[in-house]
Amino acid sequence: MIGVSGMTGEEVLFRDTVRRFAREQIAPLVRAMDDAAIFDKNLLRQLFELGLMGIEVPEQYGGQGGSFFQCILAIEEISAVDPSAGVVVDVQNTIVNNAILRWGNETQKSKYLPRLAANTVGSYALSEAGSGSDAFALATTAALDGDRYVLNGRKLWISNAAEAGLFVLFANADPAAGYRGITAFLIDRDFPGFQVGRKEEKLGIRASSTCELILDNCRVPAENVLGERGKGYKVAIETLNEGRIGIGAQMTGLAQGALGHAMKYAKERRQFGKLIGEFQAVRFDLARMATEIEAARLLVYNAARLRDAGQAFVKEAAMAKYYAAEVAERTASMAVEIHGGVGITKEYPVEKLYRDAKIGRIYEGTSNMQLLTIAKNLLG
Repeated sequence: MIGVSGMTGEEVLFRDTVRRFAREQIAPLVRAMDDAAIFDKNLLRQLFELGLMGIEVPEQYGGQGGSFFQCILAIEEISAVDPSAGVVVDVQNTIVNNAILRWGNETQKSKYLPRLAANTVGSYALSEAGSGSDAFALATTAALDGDRYVLNGRKLWISNAAEAGLFVLFANADPAAGYRGITAFLIDRDFPGFQVGRKEEKLGIRASSTCELILDNCRVPAENVLGERGKGYKVAIETLNEGRIGIGAQMTGLAQGALGHAMKYAKERRQFGKLIGEFQAVRFDLARMATEIEAARLLVYNAARLRDAGQAFVKEAAMAKYYAAEVAERTASMAVEIHGGVGITKEYPVEKLYRDAKIGRIYEGTSNMQLLTIAKNLLG
C-alpha cells in the first residue's frame, strides 16, 4: 500500500502489526460502534495493551519510546478501518501526550504519563460555544484562591471526553490580559466541580465521543498548571500544529480504506456483461483516487519526519491537513458512486466513510484556517 516512504524495517513491522490488528480486531466492531455511537470498552483496553495509546511516551514512564512518525502510521492504519478509532488514538498521542511531554514538569510527567500509557484516556479541552476558529476567545475563567485555581465555564465539542480520565483544559486566568491570560490545566475527571455533560449526536465518527464539559467552581491545584500561567496560548498553538498532522493521517487512512472498498466492488460488480472495473471511466476514477491518496500520504509523512527531526513544520502540517481532508472527502464520495445504489446503504462500509470524511475539513482547524496558515508562512 505504501510505496515511496523511506521507512525503516522497524517502522514497516510496526505498520504491519497495527494494520493486522485493525483488520482483525477493529473491523468486526465498526458497524455496531457506529450504530450505537459508543466506543467498545474491550477495544479500548486492547489499544492500551498494544501500546498504541502511549507510542511516543518514553519507556521510563511506561510508554513505547517510539517516534512521532510511528504515531502517524498507527493513526493512518487504524483510520483505514475506522476513523473513529483513529481519532481516539490521535488525540491521545499527538495532542495530550505531546502536551505533557513538552510542557509538563517532572512531577507532572511522572504522575500522568504512566497512566496515559497504561489505562487512562486523555482529552484536550480548548473549544467553547463562542470559541471555535477564534480559539482564544475563551470565556472559561480560572481565579487563583490560595494554592488552587477555581475554574468556571463550559467547553464544547471535546473529543474522547466520555472515556477520558484526564483533561488538558484551557481557561483564562487573567481575562483583562486577553489571550495572554490563557492558561493550561491538567484536570482529573474526579476533581470537585468538574462534570462531563451532554454527548453530541454526530453525522460521522460517531463512536468517538464528543461532549460538553461543565466547570462549576472546579478547584484545581496550582501545581496542575501545565507550562506557565498565561502561556496557555503557546501550549495550544504548538500542540495543535502536531495534531493537524495526526488528522492528516486519519484522513489519508480513511481515503485508503474507501479506495480499497471501491476496488473490491469494481472486481465483483457486473454490468452489461462485464466487471465494472473493466470500464475505462471506473478505471480512471480509481487511478485519480490512488494518485491523490499517495500525494496526501507523502505530505503527511513529510510533515511528521520534519517534526521528528526538530525542523520547522508548521506550513507542512497545514498543507498535509488541508490536502488530506480534501482528498478524503472526494475519495469517499467517489467510492459511494462506484458502488452505485448500494453505496448509500449501510450494507456497504463506504456510506460510513463518506459521513466520517466531512469532519476532516472542520476540526483541528478548518480548511480555510489551514490556507491562511500556509499563505502566512509563504509570504512571511
